[in-house]
Amino acid sequence: MKDSHVHTVLSHDGRSTMREYLEAAARRDVDEITFTEHYDLYDGVDSALQTLDVAAYREAYDGLPHREGVRTNFGIEIGLRPECRKKIKAMTESHSFDFVIGSSHITAGRDMSFDPAFFAGRTRHEAYEVYFREVLENIRAFDDFDVYGHLDYVVRYGGYPDKRIDYAEFGESLEAILDLLIEKSKGLEVNSSGYRYGLDAPHPNLTILKRFREKGGRIVTLGSDAHRADQLASGIREASDMLREAGFSEYAVFRERRPVFCRI
Repeated sequence: MKDSHVHTVLSHDGRSTMREYLEAAARRDVDEITFTEHYDLYDGVDSALQTLDVAAYREAYDGLPHREGVRTNFGIEIGLRPECRKKIKAMTESHSFDFVIGSSHITAGRDMSFDPAFFAGRTRHEAYEVYFREVLENIRAFDDFDVYGHLDYVVRYGGYPDKRIDYAEFGESLEAILDLLIEKSKGLEVNSSGYRYGLDAPHPNLTILKRFREKGGRIVTLGSDAHRADQLASGIREASDMLREAGFSEYAVFRERRPVFCRI
């Protein structure tokens, strides 16, 4: 298996080292790991979190020992925000990444995984629409990413009883997002952490994946969004089955920012 979304202790919420992931790879039948540390800018955001030191990350990655049977790739997960466009562009141009995930973590000036104020005074529908509008703004504003990560990330938070994304309810926003991803030749990440968050699907769900395929979307990647070595590749087999059900016969792994397609 290949896992294209992995966080280590270099990310603010990671708990395992790169070496610990390499040690876990054989036990978990993983032959390729793409490390994707968090890169979020907190300009204007009430947060004590620090932005990743990418140079230190690169140094740690370059110091990894060779591990027979396990390929590694140097990736990053960027929290996209149009107001930080210049800083993000400068960072990506300064480093040779294999893979760049674009994600939405900070929405309406709030990091929703830490700050429930994003949801205060908003109904479930209102909160999800605000999130999807900002996802669309990010895709319009940025070109230097390869896939959009955990597209329906917002469902993890907010405490709403109904965590499903019904396509009929949010179809206008989702159609615009998928159309623009395809127009820009960008891919969609299938993030299996949804299972760990108690959902019945990865991020995004089957309906969204099917619609992406119907519209001509071809590039999809598979990632566990692991934050500990024992989460490496968790849920990826189930997510692969869902990809097949959505009409895909292959997924992509990025190396030197180019997709390499693998049979499911």
